[in-house]
Amino acid sequence: MDFPCVQWQDHVAQKWIGLDPQLKDTLTSQPEIDDLFKCALTLTTQDDLGFLESISLGYCAQKDAELAAKCRERGNSSFKSRDYAAAALHYSQGICFAPQGSDQLSLCYANRSAALHHLQHHQESLDDIDRAVKNSYPSHLLHKLEDRRTSCLKHLSGGERAKKDHRRPASKSPKPLDGVEFGIRPRAAVGFTSEKGRHLVAAEGVAAGEVLLHDRPYSCVLIPGMEEAKGKGGGRRHAEAAVLFGMEHRRCHRCLTETLCLVPCEMCSYSRYCSIPCQRDAWEEHHRWECPLAADLKAMGVMSQLALRVALKAGLKNIKIARVSTGDEHKRSQSSPNGESSGSDPRLSNQPDPCTSYHGDSYPSVFHLQHHLNLHGPEVRFLCAVTIATLLLKISKAGPPPPSRDLGRLLGADSQSPEKEGSAADWSANMWLLGSAVLRHVLQLRCNAQAILTLQDTGAANSPVQSSSEIRIATAIFPTLSLLNHSCCPNTSLRFSTGTSVSADCSESVTEYGSTARGVTVTVRASKAIPAGQEILHCYGPHSSRMATRERQRLLQEQYYFLCQCEACTQRQQQQEEEEEAKGSESTPQWSGVGGGLVCGKCKGFLKEGAKGFICLRSSCGHRVSAPEVSRRLQEIKADLEKAVDLMERERPDEALRLLRRTQNQPGLTLAETHPLQGELADATARAHATMGDWNNAASYLERSAVAIAAQYGEDSIELGRQLFKLAQLHFNGAARGPALSVIPKVRRLFCLHVGPHCDEIQELQAMEDCLR
Repeated sequence: MDFPCVQWQDHVAQKWIGLDPQLKDTLTSQPEIDDLFKCALTLTTQDDLGFLESISLGYCAQKDAELAAKCRERGNSSFKSRDYAAAALHYSQGICFAPQGSDQLSLCYANRSAALHHLQHHQESLDDIDRAVKNSYPSHLLHKLEDRRTSCLKHLSGGERAKKDHRRPASKSPKPLDGVEFGIRPRAAVGFTSEKGRHLVAAEGVAAGEVLLHDRPYSCVLIPGMEEAKGKGGGRRHAEAAVLFGMEHRRCHRCLTETLCLVPCEMCSYSRYCSIPCQRDAWEEHHRWECPLAADLKAMGVMSQLALRVALKAGLKNIKIARVSTGDEHKRSQSSPNGESSGSDPRLSNQPDPCTSYHGDSYPSVFHLQHHLNLHGPEVRFLCAVTIATLLLKISKAGPPPPSRDLGRLLGADSQSPEKEGSAADWSANMWLLGSAVLRHVLQLRCNAQAILTLQDTGAANSPVQSSSEIRIATAIFPTLSLLNHSCCPNTSLRFSTGTSVSADCSESVTEYGSTARGVTVTVRASKAIPAGQEILHCYGPHSSRMATRERQRLLQEQYYFLCQCEACTQRQQQQEEEEEAKGSESTPQWSGVGGGLVCGKCKGFLKEGAKGFICLRSSCGHRVSAPEVSRRLQEIKADLEKAVDLMERERPDEALRLLRRTQNQPGLTLAETHPLQGELADATARAHATMGDWNNAASYLERSAVAIAAQYGEDSIELGRQLFKLAQLHFNGAARGPALSVIPKVRRLFCLHVGPHCDEIQELQAMEDCLR
């Protein structure tokens, strides 16, 4: 949930409606974020705090022994049915709910150790045994733990660690990025124009596949909710169990690593981590202040939490430094009692404009991102300002954190004299400064937030062919990645990594607190050759391969406040239209929106969308199909496709295959081989054949699916690479040596281009190739 819950939005909307018109004008005309926040702060009342408290009751974040017991019971049920992964997740949920020192905490740890033992994660099982004992596990049951400990130690001492374990680990190991320097690579440089602002250009020619930059988020927030891809784990029983666990139950809330054995926050039931180091680092950076507000932050949405997290991580010292030379500082200097202008301040003279300079991955790079205050609608500005004012009042009413060093950490006080800046009085006096920074970040995030995407396995866990789906797991703000402007046909590819082991030499707040440097990273590569001087671009979401031009431009205008005039929105569209008109019936239309890639049901000619529906391009036919009829038929195909996938999840591939054949053979509207739905139908058919062990037919249908993928995304796309990777797996499983060796180099080229030569897929391709040769 990016924005506040509906109840809070309605509450603030009613508050806006009830404002005096003159006060509305005052709020709307505020030119500075400081003034907007201070005004909102005066309008935020005890009623607002009370309303937030009432809706926060629906977002559980407290420890609760009864809920812990219920989670343990669910875990026991999964354990009895031998679904040990689901059992471990239920026990982890129980561990998060269990109060410190409660019986439930030790029982959940002990039970999770049993589930991990059955999954052959023996070291993790040993760790949970130790935690159960530490938390006063019942003495009359200790013999069970000791027997399990003996078994785990036997497996470990037997050389299991030295064996290559093909089972999925309980927690994904950190991926080292030794030697990687964060920031912009030498072939790229930062440019600035009044139209584009700060942006990235190629300083010299860049080859396709070359790395342009490595970046890590200044901060990120895991997206709560039940965003699970269908078929996770395989089989209907696993699919039903997956519904119970969203991303926040499976992943570390700091580095986003997926794990079965999460470490809880000791104070709240929501935040959880992959390890003690991640738990400690999160506490130092932000969670010590977020923890009492956990339920409130869930109600206020991801954007508010991320904005607060950025400001908390920076601390007031860095906020004050970043504010120097900004418009806010200019305004205060010009209105100062002594009448001095900002130009007379020695700190500001002969200094580069921070809004046009690049500050690496430090806080000023985030602070000086465009916030577009005057472009946000009045209601949106008011919602953001009141939301942040309410959260800051909640923090201020709670008072400074108990240990004095905690307060000094946020205030950026001199460690030698904490009494000067680290007092409760200083905490209260500086709250508005913190609030103004948080509001600034909320407004920035509308245009600068970056979704963190990852591939999640879909289909059965024991499937002979890999199947995956790209999902959004978190929202982040990246200091360097934010420099890239948008194109609907970008010349870059992004690759996110979670749980990455990295060097912590660039972030002021990380090094100060001794971070173990495990986190999220993004690598940007050139997806095509970029000549010197050309701008380096990536896609903000609306892509030319997925969306029609008008829809892309509308969405970009609404969220980012610009009318896109990239190549895909101008030249390419005009060229394609001219080419199609010139070729007439001889052309094979590429997919474009709803109507592209449709075939006449009478003569098999191609249909073209017109003002009155769709008409066959063959003059001898001229058959017409109404737009509603086309829409209805496409919806029927989509419905049949969903039913077929569900049948495969129920382990009934033969029924799924019959349904797919019937769908493809229905009279009337026909899909061209380049239509995306035709690709999805062929992919599902291939999956059904593969499940039944019919490798040849599976490969044949997957080749048809690859044709549609290539037409939609391009011959050099990562989407085609993933489809051809599955095709290589099918040929390998079917012992089709020649076809497999033929397709592997194509897949390797695409993955090297978009992901890099050291990814897991290329290692698997190499293993297949070695075996076949």
